[in-house]
Amino acid sequence: MKRSLLLSLALMAVGALLLAAEINVTGAWDMTRTTQRGPTTVTITFAQTGENLTVKMPGRNGEEMTGTGTIKGNELEWTITRTGPQGEMKLTYKAKVDGDKMTGTTQVGERPAMEWTAVKKAK
Repeated sequence: MKRSLLLSLALMAVGALLLAAEINVTGAWDMTRTTQRGPTTVTITFAQTGENLTVKMPGRNGEEMTGTGTIKGNELEWTITRTGPQGEMKLTYKAKVDGDKMTGTTQVGERPAMEWTAVKKAK
């Protein structure tokens, strides 16, 4: 009986730790990427509900772009579809979160992936 009680308590403690370790990226992040013109930083905003993400970020001309995605563990993926003179273009973002930092890539069509980093803004 003591053994089963101790095992139950241990399992509950592990479960509590796992829930505490759940990552939530909700909020504003400063994303920096290096372009031909040098480094550029934009603010992206995440709203997370469970594993679902809604993302808002500025486009090239300052317009707000929105997208949706998922977070599983510490890995995020979201897409944004942008409409321009050449039609629709799908941007796929993938990232890994480590505390208040992210590293990731952006894939646009068949072009090589672009790397970026992000830091969560203070509240």
